[in-house]
Amino acid sequence: MSRAPKPPRVVAELGRPETPQETADRLAENSRKYRSHKTVNNLVLSLLVTVGAVLVLVLLVPRNDNPITRDADYPSIAAQLAPVVDHTLASPELPDGWSANDAEWRAGANDQVPSWYIGLITPENQFIGFNQAFDANPTWLAQKLPGSPVVDTVSISGVTWDVYRNSAPAADRGNFDYALVTTAGPSTYLLIGTAPTDDFETLATALAANIAQNGAE
Repeated sequence: MSRAPKPPRVVAELGRPETPQETADRLAENSRKYRSHKTVNNLVLSLLVTVGAVLVLVLLVPRNDNPITRDADYPSIAAQLAPVVDHTLASPELPDGWSANDAEWRAGANDQVPSWYIGLITPENQFIGFNQAFDANPTWLAQKLPGSPVVDTVSISGVTWDVYRNSAPAADRGNFDYALVTTAGPSTYLLIGTAPTDDFETLATALAANIAQNGAE
């Protein structure tokens, strides 16, 4: 005796057996949901692997908490420039503890003022930018000291300097709190920075011989 065929399963949501099309649609939807869920899982797993790899690299790479500063040998750079510059470039001899993080000849292309620049760091880690400009005009100085008139004059080692102070709010001053300016022959000397006035006087004293030499040109 042959076994009677099993009646179709009644689907509770429908209250009746599924049609062949409904069965195919249900299987297709289940497959789509499975693939979508698997894709999300793969993305999360990939993200976790990436984050883990980054953390490992951060932990393994050695770090130095000391600030990176570039030591510029400005006396050597000035000596190298001497054959190609028509003027005597200042190379101040400063006490121990001073350093330079930059030194360069700014050629003054496109009718700009040529100048010799040294970025100096004081023993207290304050900044003074030294500029020796040649045949400078009022516009050059105004650009370096925007909106700052002369407030005083001082004599340092026989040289008279104009004193400038930045009157802008502290947050807007950048590297300009105080400045000294003097002219000798074709050279205009600008000292500008954040260091105490005593450090400016130390630098101005170290420049006195060069100023006198250029004043005689």
